[in-house]
Amino acid sequence: MIGHLKGKIISSKPTQILLDVNGVGYKVGISINTFEKIVDKAEVSLFIHTHVKEDSISLFGFFTESEKEMFELLISISGIGPKIALGLLSGISVESLKDAIEEGNVSRIIAVPGIGRKTAERLVLELRSKVEDISGGEFTKTQPSIKSEAMSALTTLGYNAKVAEKAVRDLLIENQNYSLEDLIKKALSNLNK
Repeated sequence: MIGHLKGKIISSKPTQILLDVNGVGYKVGISINTFEKIVDKAEVSLFIHTHVKEDSISLFGFFTESEKEMFELLISISGIGPKIALGLLSGISVESLKDAIEEGNVSRIIAVPGIGRKTAERLVLELRSKVEDISGGEFTKTQPSIKSEAMSALTTLGYNAKVAEKAVRDLLIENQNYSLEDLIKKALSNLNK
């Protein structure tokens, strides 16, 4: 099975890239979160999940190992295939999804397009004890609470949850030492440009 690929991006779109690895082109499904991290790169290194069905073999690539681990947990649940799992990881970051599952925040999960209440409840029920094993992503444990508080403040002010999450995530990638107040102010400033 293929577990990792490094190569040149031949073509890319938000849900898929064509990766040239030593002259061989691999079609790799990706989440929008991964796409945002690789969009400016000519060469990329991805963690790969090889999905084998009786009639096809598909590759799914992830910029971080934690995103790959979450994807594999998601597809382990009956009724959730790679397409739904990628859609979920495209609509919410790994850290936010992990927090939502641990806290039983079904409404945060169903805010992702294409995810219904029953699916979200099944995710919480089946994964609550398993998500803590996912390795750390971009943030330390204290940061998701600052991140979720900032997102909550922005959604309370009327911003779309996905837009709020992206604004906060981008700021934390840039500087992980923001106070909650500064994070909200900067996010508001960026969103109102």
